Amino acid sequence: MSISSEHPVSTEQIYRALVALGAEPLFDPEVRPEGPQEADNLRLLGVLLAKTELELTASTRLENEQMEDVAETVIGWTEEVGPDSDLTANVLSNRLERTALQLMGQEDEAPPGRMASFMAVVAAADTFGAHLRFQHGDAEGVRQALGRAEASVIGVLKGIHGLRIAIGDAQEEPEE
Repeated sequence: MSISSEHPVSTEQIYRALVALGAEPLFDPEVRPEGPQEADNLRLLGVLLAKTELELTASTRLENEQMEDVAETVIGWTEEVGPDSDLTANVLSNRLERTALQLMGQEDEAPPGRMASFMAVVAAADTFGAHLRFQHGDAEGVRQALGRAEASVIGVLKGIHGLRIAIGDAQEEPEE
């Protein structure tokens, strides 16, 4: 598959890949009598991404050998995307954003551990964004991104403290 905007992957190509992997989503024949359409591309790519991540997770060994497996996947990823480019930065930023959204879940108020994890990913995304803005000479953008990252780090610490309270390792502090 090509990531280049000059040669986008077609709906048919994405769907064929999903069929080959046994992961094609079902479409209501009354709503989509001709199958998936271009408007479905993001959903289809999301299914393909999930299938790929599930396969990768199932193929990754646990314990001490995991770093070798992770290194092999990163080598393959880098061979396709490139080691250091604007495209790489964009892919990594998008991955962090998707992870943050998935961590938030559907609850109105996330439990402290989930919230701390969400805030840690947001801090990572904003810190990486600050780095990218620094590379492009955008000092004001760096300041803004760092401010968001610092606020997120406070959220991480609050979430960690909330977990400590939940397991009895800390006391809830009285509100002033």
